[in-house]
Amino acid sequence: MRVVAKRRSGYAHDVEIEVGHSLVSDEPESAGGTDEGPSPTRLLAASLAACTAITVEMYADRKGWDVGALEADVETTYEGPVPTRFDVTLRTTATLSDEQVEKLLIIAAKCPVHKALAGDTTVNVLDGIPRGEA
Repeated sequence: MRVVAKRRSGYAHDVEIEVGHSLVSDEPESAGGTDEGPSPTRLLAASLAACTAITVEMYADRKGWDVGALEADVETTYEGPVPTRFDVTLRTTATLSDEQVEKLLIIAAKCPVHKALAGDTTVNVLDGIPRGEA
């Protein structure tokens, strides 16, 4: 899977996600951007919320459980520009047993984005910059 961020203007970037999906990411005006889209760290929190909700819904579907209008609410704590904590709260309109809730909370922590954030994911920055005389 490949994602490419191409500069639009200022800090705003068009982000192309492999199979024909795209979005805009930018910084808020307070950070020198034009707020044309969510910042990368806000997209990270959005990815966690979406992944958690989808993972829980897939599990519930397999079990035949009606989880109603499920929400995954992510509160992000920052130290400067860097997120230091993500608190995920699950909410639903369905009434579930204690056992079902316990299992859904366990499954929520197994979503791929949660695993990447909490684990030992490797990130390599590679040099693809052409050289020449400045």
